[in-house]
Amino acid sequence: MEDFDALRRASASASFCASPGSEDELWDVYDGAGNKTGRLHRRGEPLRPGERHLCVHIWVRRPSGEFLITRRSARKSMAGLWECTGGCVVAGEDSLSAALREVREETGLRLDPENGELVLCWEVEFFLCDVYRFRQDFSLAEIVLQPGETDGAMLADAAEIRTLAEAGRFVDLPYLERVLE
Repeated sequence: MEDFDALRRASASASFCASPGSEDELWDVYDGAGNKTGRLHRRGEPLRPGERHLCVHIWVRRPSGEFLITRRSARKSMAGLWECTGGCVVAGEDSLSAALREVREETGLRLDPENGELVLCWEVEFFLCDVYRFRQDFSLAEIVLQPGETDGAMLADAAEIRTLAEAGRFVDLPYLERVLE
């Protein structure tokens, strides 16, 4: 059962970078220790054994404690599930720049880099994921959803996110408790 759960989590988390995107998108290739190899990888092609690419998950929290979560569009795998913002780091980009870009593209919010912190680095078989948490004030009225990526947004506190996760309505993330602290 543990192997199945680990595979399900890896599969769910990989979906942040498995959604429709440009086939011309290039990613830097990393080794298992998180070092760039100097190779580039084209999105959609398989990585070699031991290779990884870098992605980011971004949690945006208002001073009141509510997080911004978005619902995956019908075009994406795991359609209709709620999630934090996330995506792949493109070649030549660092993870903080990618985090700022992904939030801007998927929600329209412009985050202040000074308001963010790298909470953890998570490794799965074929990718590394830098997980950021930003504390910034915003309103839902400011959110502009990216067609094909997201089709809903809401504010949810930690208890509401846990309830969604327990009901199978939130992308399964093994680090969830750590980021909700």
